[in-house]
Amino acid sequence: MIDHLNQVWNTVLDLLSKVVIPDWGALINLLPIFLVLGVLGPIFSILVLGWVIYLVRRPRTSVRYAEQVRAAPLDASGAPVFPPGLPHCLRHALIYPSGSQRCSEDGEELWVTCPMCSLGRSAQIRTCGNCGLVLNVKNRERVLAAGGPPPGGAAIA
Repeated sequence: MIDHLNQVWNTVLDLLSKVVIPDWGALINLLPIFLVLGVLGPIFSILVLGWVIYLVRRPRTSVRYAEQVRAAPLDASGAPVFPPGLPHCLRHALIYPSGSQRCSEDGEELWVTCPMCSLGRSAQIRTCGNCGLVLNVKNRERVLAAGGPPPGGAAIA
């Protein structure tokens, strides 16, 4: 029994001697790994964290859709030019957003010029009677908003 306890005690002392008295040659060989993990690791982590913070907080351009009623441009002779595929009012020379069917001025029916055959038809009719084109695509123009201070406060200088 005493021999067994001495054997256990010697095993514990051997393990403690390896921890208390390290092999300095092996630790010196591990120095490049400690350098990479202890110095370059935190620097790389800070760079990645800074990059993520920039991506989250960077300024973005504001894009809104041009969905308002606008006047039709005039050609050289002064006649309004209506883009194909968008509803327009012939009487007031206004261009409406896609999907509109009545004029906001007087409530009259809007017209659409077919993009394929250039035939004019009512905006309520989705299929061109001449070429058979079905027009229910809602293409919306994107307009970049002008830069300025953020809403509700002055710009930070």
